[in-house]
Amino acid sequence: MIQAFIVDDEAPAREKLRLWLNDQPDFNIVGEFADGLGAAEGLAARTTDVVFLDVQMPGLTGLELAAQLEPALAPLLVFVTAYDAHALAAFELNAVDYLLKPYDRDRFDRTLDRVRDRLKSAAPRPAQVSLARAHTGISDRLLVPTKEGLRMIESASVHSLEADDNYVNVHTSGQCFVLRRTLRDLLVQLGEQRFVRIHKSAAVNIREIDSLTPLFKGDFEIRLRSGKLLRLSRRYAADLFTLMGR
Repeated sequence: MIQAFIVDDEAPAREKLRLWLNDQPDFNIVGEFADGLGAAEGLAARTTDVVFLDVQMPGLTGLELAAQLEPALAPLLVFVTAYDAHALAAFELNAVDYLLKPYDRDRFDRTLDRVRDRLKSAAPRPAQVSLARAHTGISDRLLVPTKEGLRMIESASVHSLEADDNYVNVHTSGQCFVLRRTLRDLLVQLGEQRFVRIHKSAAVNIREIDSLTPLFKGDFEIRLRSGKLLRLSRRYAADLFTLMGR
């Protein structure tokens, strides 16, 4: 069975997708959401193969949601939109397909065939997320998990990032959020001109750096404005100094 999510802030649009997907013996709807944040929480909790994703939604748009996904774990994306400009953007983003509202049953069936073909092929999926980020630009907001569920924080509020296997500890003022992401992917999303790697498993927000103190063998000690101390490896020192204009 192909596991599918429906994400659209309009109830009639969700109903249409639900009715037509239920007619397909090989599709199973495992989630239905009226907003991007709820969909992000659903995607974090369940495994899915394809997401029928509305482009324009309040709070968190479909493209913003796509940009927040971990590329290696991202499902296939079918963008659904009432705007030609967004449909063209979705096509350029290498989505499996896009549905331009109002679409008919024949157009919908062709989309499902493309989904089936893509799932059977070995074509890489990460390009959908990477190109979504290219379209939306670096993220000024970041989805993080809390005890109550996912919420958005400002990227500028992040002080440092520390990798731990396949997870990243996101440190803000007095809080730490744990994401199932790679440090490399998170740096691409947040912008490598704003967050710089200081060690193979750590990075900092450049604006949070208060001072640098030389240590032995080319290493430095970084003091953040919060008072936190981190080590800058000599391997990454040149990149940091370049970004800081030193």
